[in-house]
Amino acid sequence: MSDILPHEKGFHVSWDQIHRDSRALAWRLDGKGPDNGAWRAIVAITRGGMAPAMIIARELDIRTVDTISVKSYDHQTQTEPQVLNAPDPDLMGDGEGILVIDDLVDSGKTLELCRARYPKAHFATVYAKPKGRAQVDSYITEVSQDTWIFFPWDMALQYVQPYRGRD
Repeated sequence: MSDILPHEKGFHVSWDQIHRDSRALAWRLDGKGPDNGAWRAIVAITRGGMAPAMIIARELDIRTVDTISVKSYDHQTQTEPQVLNAPDPDLMGDGEGILVIDDLVDSGKTLELCRARYPKAHFATVYAKPKGRAQVDSYITEVSQDTWIFFPWDMALQYVQPYRGRD
């Protein structure tokens, strides 16, 4: 049994890192769309998918960007995902030619919910954990299931105790 609290096994992501990793995801997605390699639109899963989606839209010159609002966390506790707001149904159809972007796939429940609505969309995340990896088509970095990812939009600079020891 480990004495490490969940937040103590953290992977801290800076603004620079999320930008680099999102650009790497864009490079991976470039030319892979069904319309001669192009994508029709991007749908960001709010809120975490908005920053990567903005960067990917810029890199791939995709001007149509929408959001799907899915709530699956209450602070740091996972809950059953629910759609709070969905993108334009005329845009989405069955998802053909649409990139659905999120920052992270954890358990996979959020993407599973979205995939049921848009089965032909391409699901891409910047980071992936093993339990949810099957729900994502493209990702950049895999982290262990017990790692908590600290994104820059959730952080403030402050002192942190060393992992081991006090000196």
